[in-house]
Amino acid sequence: MQSINKINVKQALNERDGFQVWWRLLRPHTLTASFVPVFVGTMLAYTNGPLNIFLFLAMLLASMLIQSATNMFNEYYDYARGLDTEDSVGIGGTIVRDGISAKTVLYLAISFFSIAIILGVYISIASSWWIAVIGLVCMLFGYLYTGGPLPIAYTPFGELFAGFFMGTVIIGISYFIQTLTLTANVIWVSIPIAIFIGSIMLANNIRDLDGDKENGRKTIAILLGRKNAIRFLALLFILAYGYTALFVATGILPLWSLITIITIPKAKNVILNFKGKTEPIEMMPAMVATGKTNTMYGFLLGISLLISKFI
Repeated sequence: MQSINKINVKQALNERDGFQVWWRLLRPHTLTASFVPVFVGTMLAYTNGPLNIFLFLAMLLASMLIQSATNMFNEYYDYARGLDTEDSVGIGGTIVRDGISAKTVLYLAISFFSIAIILGVYISIASSWWIAVIGLVCMLFGYLYTGGPLPIAYTPFGELFAGFFMGTVIIGISYFIQTLTLTANVIWVSIPIAIFIGSIMLANNIRDLDGDKENGRKTIAILLGRKNAIRFLALLFILAYGYTALFVATGILPLWSLITIITIPKAKNVILNFKGKTEPIEMMPAMVATGKTNTMYGFLLGISLLISKFI
């Protein structure tokens, strides 16, 4: 029988049973961190040549599978270490609230990784076997993010690793498999995306600050304190938009990329929704808005690149 707390949390988070259980396990609001880099990297490549749609779809699916598997490993290892409870906010809750076996979650994560490897083989055959090496490194860090003896997510470097691998590296791979080249401009353009992806992790850590602190984590949000962490998040947003304006001014990005500034109000709402909040469930809107900011910015950036090819 479900406990009163479990029922209250499920109701507060509007968690439903059935298919929704498995959908929550994927943590869909975080999947933007896998879609956006592939889309932007591919659009960058498309501005310089033809588009291989099959490579794009394979890369997109592989990236989303790795992201989903990483979320599942997070769910499994946090449960195994006793960090997640039925009252925890921000998790899929598949194990602690929905009663799905922890081993089932682990095996599903491994299955997702396996499918991603198969897709990686196809991508490597069509481009370069160096992609296989880089892909395996990404998968390793995806596992080490919450697995292993010292999970990266428990250190001050979680945002840095997430931004670099899910942002810069994925954009670079997405561009390379289409063009078989890599330019400095691609790396520069990846910086704002990497910042937004790191911001998703920072927002997550701000929300979970109290619980993480009790469990001995040393995230950057804990080291800075909640107020300073929110200020740091605001600074990251400013840097991301500042870099975008700079890249447009220097010709690295087309003038059309200025359409991304319409997402600034959404980023501002993230900060406003965090201020004065102390309970994790109160900060969920800010967490979700952070993911939406990344999605909107990345989508508009990719569209601006697409427009610049034809206009």
